[in-house]
Amino acid sequence: MRWKGGRRSDNIDDRRGQGPAYSRAGAAPVVLRLLPALIRTKVGRIILVVGVVAVFGGKMLGIDVLSMLAGGGRTGQPAAQSSEADQRMGEFVSVVLADTEETWHALFKQLRLQYQEPTLVLFNGSVASACGHATAAVGPFYCPGDQKLYIDLSFFHDLDVRHGAPGDFAQAYVIAHEVGHHVQTLLGVSEQVRVAGKGASKTQVNALSVQQELQADCFAGLWGHAANTERQLLDPGDLEEALQAATAIGDDRLQQESGGRVVPDSFTHGSSAQRAKWFKRGFESGNINACDTFSSGSSL
Repeated sequence: MRWKGGRRSDNIDDRRGQGPAYSRAGAAPVVLRLLPALIRTKVGRIILVVGVVAVFGGKMLGIDVLSMLAGGGRTGQPAAQSSEADQRMGEFVSVVLADTEETWHALFKQLRLQYQEPTLVLFNGSVASACGHATAAVGPFYCPGDQKLYIDLSFFHDLDVRHGAPGDFAQAYVIAHEVGHHVQTLLGVSEQVRVAGKGASKTQVNALSVQQELQADCFAGLWGHAANTERQLLDPGDLEEALQAATAIGDDRLQQESGGRVVPDSFTHGSSAQRAKWFKRGFESGNINACDTFSSGSSL
């Protein structure tokens, strides 16, 4: 993929290398909630006095006690990169995100809508989001509550080594898929799925999830189409990389790799064949109308 030198997105929140998410603004509500209980006891009053002296004494000496207690920097500030490879990957995802922005601004304009760009959060190990606390084990995810994408870049190593899907366009497909979920939120698809799932059986909810995930794959394909035909970013073999990645993370493949039997009713993302099929449909058509996985006439 010809990504080097491309425009970088301004919507990157790099939290790699940081301690627990914390801000001075967030400290105040916690202290206020604890204040009544503290002042009712002699020990509590002593703790408050010591705390105030420590904070203001630290200020006089040029020491930020609150930041030290928080374990480091604050959310939203770029973290120091641990290696050249980390820096390169940060640049890569920023360029890919910027290119998805180009694609979706254009497609939304065709729909006479205004595209709202999401933020991509890079983290190591674990992260706090509006959807709750998550670890790297859950893989990349999108949170509609804050309209942010979250990814621990170690997932790309797993995609290559564990799942046998190497290549930069395979990695770009993953980012574009999560952006696809953001598009679903903006278009109201995610809310429709949520409402439809109320009171439904587990099997029905899973089926709705598969339709939603396959549409996100198709939306990722739409980006791939634009990146290829409008900006000539793809190298020979890039499409095959994305299809290999989609195949590698199909529910049936993952169930087989985990040593269990394949249970289609338990699928939440779609089979390998389905995921590859819908990415390819978006990639070949470039037409958002081709990504209707929810239509009664649609064949998954």
